[in-house]
Amino acid sequence: MADILDYKKEYKALYGPKKVPALIEIPEINFVAVDGKGNPNDKDGEYHKAIELLYSIQYTIKMSKNGNKIPEGYFDYVVPPLEGLWWFENNEKIKPADKSKFIWTSMIRLPEYVTKDILQWACTEVKNKKKIGTEKAKYIKMREGLCVQCMHIGSFDEEGETIKLIDKFIEENNLINNINAKRKHHEIYLSDPRKADAAKMKTILRIPVIKR
Repeated sequence: MADILDYKKEYKALYGPKKVPALIEIPEINFVAVDGKGNPNDKDGEYHKAIELLYSIQYTIKMSKNGNKIPEGYFDYVVPPLEGLWWFENNEKIKPADKSKFIWTSMIRLPEYVTKDILQWACTEVKNKKKIGTEKAKYIKMREGLCVQCMHIGSFDEEGETIKLIDKFIEENNLINNINAKRKHHEIYLSDPRKADAAKMKTILRIPVIKR
């Protein structure tokens, strides 16, 4: 393992899928997460505030190596990509064009040494030093289990074409889409939409499934 762990390089099966759907078993992963509602494109909305909070917490943990409170088991790491779970009330089918009704959980993977106590410490640091409210940040363990995932290249509004590929793969491989109250449509953002060309953005789309 490198001196600075890069999860995208270390776990290529999770973060480097091809542009064709594939079946994968996702292990238990710890996240710092924020729940919210509304259009993610609203610059003054909950989503942008959630992202600011998540990255503030992550970099506080990462840079703790330079302070007086170095967590037990600390190792340096590249902050993993932003991820999101997306759904509508009553688990209606995702309609990308109707963004104002989105319900979401925005989250970033935590290093394995980060406990609830370490996360609470980081939240206190962010609140005191950056004057950012941290009450919505939470620690979650998530084991997604069996999923179909595929790399989507292009804008978020064009994800429907990749979803069609995933749906076809699910049907042809004797699987069932298992999105429900506990298992959600999952996206992992490998490109920064503020900087990347929309036509070249890379987003992993992950759909929970069960065997038929």
